[in-house]
Amino acid sequence: MRHATYRVALCLALAMAGMTVTHAADMPGADATATPQQTQDASLQDFIKANPDCLEFTDQCSHCAVVNGVAECSTAEIACIKQQNQCTKRAGQ
Repeated sequence: MRHATYRVALCLALAMAGMTVTHAADMPGADATATPQQTQDASLQDFIKANPDCLEFTDQCSHCAVVNGVAECSTAEIACIKQQNQCTKRAGQ
């Protein structure tokens, strides 16, 4: 019975240590880099600034509409090959 108690205590200690390490890995550090979503948002904003008359565009995976200067995009299609953004509808068309 004593060995079972030690095993349970050891398992609990290891589990708690593992949770601490996992939680620490999720914390952003001082040298955190941009996430893919942040990079994607920046490239969308760059495209919108470079094409101010573009109302709708696509990268062949997602289709986006510009609403109040912000891109609202569909979920990416399955198994697509992302291309450069191309304007599909301009103001005045």
